[in-house]
Amino acid sequence: MPKLKLAPIANEKPVKVTLELPAGLHRDLTAYAEILGRESNQPPTDAVRLIVPMLERFIATDRGFAKARRADV
Repeated sequence: MPKLKLAPIANEKPVKVTLELPAGLHRDLTAYAEILGRESNQPPTDAVRLIVPMLERFIATDRGFAKARRADV
């Protein structure tokens, strides 16, 4: 089984955000949540809960962003 970039989602107090996603992206998030649940032996999490950790991971690994941010400091 492939190693996913996300770890199991921590159960933290959610913050409500209203957002429209393309249907294809929502299907992909749902599939990712199902696979993540299987890999971590947990029930699938709500696909919407994947958005924040995915964005955090994206920002944390974006070298161009890190370089630009260092230049702004």
